[in-house]
Amino acid sequence: MNSCFVDKSDCAHHTIFPGVEIHTMAGEQMMLSLVEFEPGAIVEWHSHPHEQMGMVLEGRAQFFVGDHEQVLSPGQMYRIPGGVAHKVIALDAPVRALDFFHPIRDDYL
Repeated sequence: MNSCFVDKSDCAHHTIFPGVEIHTMAGEQMMLSLVEFEPGAIVEWHSHPHEQMGMVLEGRAQFFVGDHEQVLSPGQMYRIPGGVAHKVIALDAPVRALDFFHPIRDDYL
């Protein structure tokens, strides 16, 4: 794998919840994750110390971040502070989103 250009097939791959697949790559201090949801798939409530930001690329998903809730569509972005509980539900079609984490999540390498 070239350190500057990475193909999705060269990334770490994990199923994090039923119907939710991620492909990740990391630099020295941040991590990028492509998240792919089947329709209706759920990332259950969880939290982690990492700051997380992202953008929905395809589909629509309902995001819950702490006490906040919103349906996001392609082009909309989100920010999840470290330590804040959150949940995501894919709605009626497949969803693709990009997530960025800082610091790097060792569990996704």
